[in-house]
Amino acid sequence: MATKKSDTQNTDVRIGISDSATDLRIETVLSADQVLALVQDALKNDAPLVITDTKNQSTLVPAKKIAFVEFGSAPERRVGFTTL
Repeated sequence: MATKKSDTQNTDVRIGISDSATDLRIETVLSADQVLALVQDALKNDAPLVITDTKNQSTLVPAKKIAFVEFGSAPERRVGFTTL
């Protein structure tokens, strides 16, 4: 059984929440530049950060609760067997 590779590169986003021991991990179809623009806009305007993931579910984080944001390209998920 073969899997179809998508032509787009997904971005992994990790958001630290202040006063919380856990963080949010979101995989989105947005580019890293688009994620950066959303974060900067939310922080500048003191507006909620809204990111939609690959399953079309939106996550909303109040700007005042954002401790940190890390993002980068999602690693390619390999399916099947390989030779070492």
